[in-house]
Parts: sequence; C-alpha cells; structure tokens
Amino acid sequence: MIVFVRYNLGPGVAVELQEEARVAELKEVVGTQHGVKPENLRVLFAGRELQSTATLQGPSCWDDVLLPGRIHGVCQSDGCHGNEAEFFMKCASHPTSDDDLSVALDLIVSNTRDVPCIACTDVMDVVVVFQCLERHVICLDCFRRYCQTRLDERQFVHHHVFGYSLPCPAGCRDSLIKELHHFRVLGDDQYGRYLQYGAEECLLMIGGLMCPSPGCGAGLIPPDGSRRVECNRQVGCGFVFCRDCREGYHEGACQTQLAPPTGVASQGFVVGEEASLRGRWDQASQLLIKELTKCCPQCSVPVERNGGCMHMQCPLCKAEWCWLCGVSWNRECMGNHWFG
Repeated sequence: MIVFVRYNLGPGVAVELQEEARVAELKEVVGTQHGVKPENLRVLFAGRELQSTATLQGPSCWDDVLLPGRIHGVCQSDGCHGNEAEFFMKCASHPTSDDDLSVALDLIVSNTRDVPCIACTDVMDVVVVFQCLERHVICLDCFRRYCQTRLDERQFVHHHVFGYSLPCPAGCRDSLIKELHHFRVLGDDQYGRYLQYGAEECLLMIGGLMCPSPGCGAGLIPPDGSRRVECNRQVGCGFVFCRDCREGYHEGACQTQLAPPTGVASQGFVVGEEASLRGRWDQASQLLIKELTKCCPQCSVPVERNGGCMHMQCPLCKAEWCWLCGVSWNRECMGNHWFG
C-alpha cells in the first residue's frame, strides 16, 4: 500500500506500507526518515487527527472508489460508530458545495504503459481503455471521431440498463460504456446531438415518432391504430400527417412508402486487425511485468526491480540473489555487475 505523506509543509512523499497497516507504523516510518520520535508525530487526515491504533486503508482500484461497501474503517468523529467509507469526486480548481458532486470517468486514464491507439496507432498521453476482455485502448481524438461517426450513422446502441451507449470500436462483445458521462468529452455541440438522438431512440422504442415537418422534429406518441397524427402545438408545429408515409395526411393508400433500413452501417470508422492486437492495455501490462519482474530462485515468487542495483532480496523468503545471474548473491556478482 502506498500512502502519500506531507511532513510539515514539505512536498508529498510516497511511503510504502503493508496492507491495513496502523497509523503507529506510519509514524515509525516517517519518524525514521526525518529523525523524529514517532510519539512526537501527529497524523492529520481531512482536518482530523488519526489515533495511532487506527488502521490505514485506502482505494487500490476504481472499484474501491465507485462501488459501495468496498472500503471500511473506524470513523474518528466523536459518538459515531460508522465503519464504511464513501468517495466523492470534486473539482480542485473551484469551490463546490457539499451537494455539488462530480462523476468519475474511470475509463479515461494516463497512458503509463505507452499503449498505441487502436485507430491511429499513435502513443498518446491520455487514452480511453474499454472494458472488453482485450482492454482495447483508443486516444481521445480518435474516441471523439469514433463517437461522431457513429452519431452520424445513428449506430449508437440502446441498452435497457445503461442507456444510449457505444461498444469497443474493435467490435468486442460485452464492451458497452456503462458510465454515459464519458460522452461529455465530445464537447457541447456533439454531446447535445448525443442527448437528442438518445431521446429520439427511446421515443421510437416505446412506439412514438418525430414530426416530419422541416424544422420541427417534436416527439409524439399518437393513439394506437390511428393513421392521422397531429403534431402537438404546445411542443411542435401543428402539422397533420400520415403515420405510414410521413406525408401530409390523406385518405386512401399512400403514394410513397418509407424506405426500409438496409441494416448495413457505413464504414466511416474502422479498426485494423493488427492495430487492435497492439492496442491492448493488459497486453502492455504483461510485457511490462515480464520486463520488470523475475522469479526468486529459491521460492519462485515474482519480484519487481524498480531501479537500483542488481542485489535483490525476495520479500517472501528473504533470499538474496542477483538480478542478472538469477543465482544467490556472491562476491563475483558484487565485483562484476553490482550496479549493472
């Protein structure tokens, strides 16, 4: 577990502790670093002092933040016996009220693994990681273009739980974006189109239709079985039209018929097979793990090397060994390649 600590008014420093360590252990580490007795230190969090017996527990992934009941502890307020934590997002750049909450866009992350975009194949600083099995990565510019193309094609997908959403552009199953606020990154104009089209799709699904009069488009739910539809003047233009052909209302057979949907979407946004194979978040993670970790020669536990010398110590069995040779640490390793 990594805890960021600011000593007095100094910069924040990362302190590594065991999971569910106590405040007393944090004081021991910080006290040793700064030459201060642990009993003379006070740990303040959110304006309150934490007792030495309190347990430190923080989020380790997005689910810990987004799902209720994942983080537990002991409330430090007098008279409160609560033991469950909730997390709220707020902008740090402007003051907000207690009721002014923000939504976490958990699919948008820093590209720390340098994974190429599955569309343009460039490595960008900020990317969207889809929740498909392959964990495909797309840069923000291509994500906006993907969304705009699908809006133009009316190819968004309506889900009865999530709403009007999009799947991974590589066509992966079970990859719909669940938090629809991600589409806010499209900007006000395109997000307005998204809201409008989503409302229209919902209207069509419950048996409604839009007024066909130019410049109107009001949503209407006409009586069942009636061909004559009149646009409500309170929300629209009052145009009277035929439900079947969308022309002005008439008696008898329709002269024109609505063209049936072809079922074929345009190919305005296509992801190549090779790019989709390269642009996988977890694949990059596996390569990084392979590069930065080796198994302890004594107990086979993976051990990460994060800089420093070639002298390794297994965190489990405490065996000392050489990163390059993979054997027990010895004088030859010390003399030939202690520092690489």
